[in-house]
Amino acid sequence: MYLVGVMKPDEFVTADTHFGHKNIVRLAARPFESIEAMNRELIQLWNAKVPKNAVVYHLGDFALAKRSVALEVLDQLNGRIRLVLGNHDQVIKGEVADRFEWVKCCYDSKTEDGIRVIMRHYPCLTWRHSHHDSWHLHGHEHASLPDEGIRRLDIGVDAHPNYEPFSYHEVFALMQDRKPTAHQGEHRE
Repeated sequence: MYLVGVMKPDEFVTADTHFGHKNIVRLAARPFESIEAMNRELIQLWNAKVPKNAVVYHLGDFALAKRSVALEVLDQLNGRIRLVLGNHDQVIKGEVADRFEWVKCCYDSKTEDGIRVIMRHYPCLTWRHSHHDSWHLHGHEHASLPDEGIRRLDIGVDAHPNYEPFSYHEVFALMQDRKPTAHQGEHRE
């Protein structure tokens, strides 16, 4: 079956936390004095928003750090984290991978209203049913892609004004004014 789950209104989605990544503060121009300060602040922001048992879809680049750092962060985060692997998730194996509810390369879901939700680490130009009522949630770009007004959304921490996970309701609100992609051979006005 193509769709494997349902994204519910009490769930969250994020990407590109890069816990423990020493260069990410500089590379992504994050407003933190150090990687330790960034880790503390991202954990605090996450936990202030995400209830203990809520589902969180993390769309890759969770941590670029030693296994011990990744485990220490996981010990502190609220939620049942489902991980879609990113290009900087080499630490996600063995004991670290076992700490996630599941780990996959991609995930296709739908909302309770029947909207398809395509989750990948990398952004896609088009995706299954992109010319219909479907959403594409991704990370990787650290809020650097131009907003084309289509139903594709960078949900990484750098794309959120408060560096925290997006709630389902925030995603839903952001998608309301976005348009499907053009069908093959069609051009949008």
